[in-house]
Amino acid sequence: MNMRPKPHQALNFKFLLLGVFIAFFLLFLLRSSFSSSSSSSSKQNIFPVLKPKTSKAMKETAENCSPTCAKIPRSLAQTLIHYSTSTITPQQTLKEISVTARVLDKKSPCNFLVFGLGHDSLMWSSLNFGGRTIFLEEDESWIEQIKLRFPMLESYHVTYDTKVNQADNLMEVGRGPECTSLVDLKYSICQLSLKSLPSEVYEMKWDLIMVDAPTGYHEEAPGRMSAIYTAGMIARNREEGAETDVFVHDVNREVEDRFSMEFLCEKYMKKQEGRLRHFTIPSHRDGSATNKPFCP
Repeated sequence: MNMRPKPHQALNFKFLLLGVFIAFFLLFLLRSSFSSSSSSSSKQNIFPVLKPKTSKAMKETAENCSPTCAKIPRSLAQTLIHYSTSTITPQQTLKEISVTARVLDKKSPCNFLVFGLGHDSLMWSSLNFGGRTIFLEEDESWIEQIKLRFPMLESYHVTYDTKVNQADNLMEVGRGPECTSLVDLKYSICQLSLKSLPSEVYEMKWDLIMVDAPTGYHEEAPGRMSAIYTAGMIARNREEGAETDVFVHDVNREVEDRFSMEFLCEKYMKKQEGRLRHFTIPSHRDGSATNKPFCP
């Protein structure tokens, strides 16, 4: 199932999501205000006693404030307006979204790779404000539609040469030595490895990866076998000591269920909420052999 939401989802979800964004903006303003005041008073008490401002002082502050003083960034303002007026809500539920949002709250700004492009993409990009969020999408025409609405999103077209009906065979292939070796993905000989992704994907060190595409709800669809495997390999290949948070949606389906447990490792699963699983995968680069099982 793609990331594109269905228009008949519950209306109260929109208001809950709006509340999340409002809280995010208020936190952003409070942090901005605190950091600007603390930087100008480094020699003063870290927690000075603040006296209420008089109306005259407030007037003087307003007059001296620049047009950009404590202003919400334009991209976040556009996000708030979009979700408060849209009749279409993200396909993931509030509880599912909250799992990823909590990790982003701790790690953002960071590097966030998302397999899939949809109406919730603007939300993910905004929750990673100041970081880099890249979306990989199989449908070129859909990319063009989204770019017209949200030109600030960074998205790339990706092709897949697998089909859901090949899942059993690909599972066996993925267990072979050519697929467990820690090698550069671009030069991997593993049939599951995505070797034609944009160069940005191979060059970046990804802190978070979400697999919510490609299409996987019928036998002739490309399925998410390669996307899940590649996400796992990106995490395993990171520098020694690093950890990568990987999220897989639609784990109620057989492919997403089996492949996430096999190639992301059940031992590394931190949480499952509804149809979403969260894994925290450590680097497998420790100076020893490069051919290692996915699950130690």
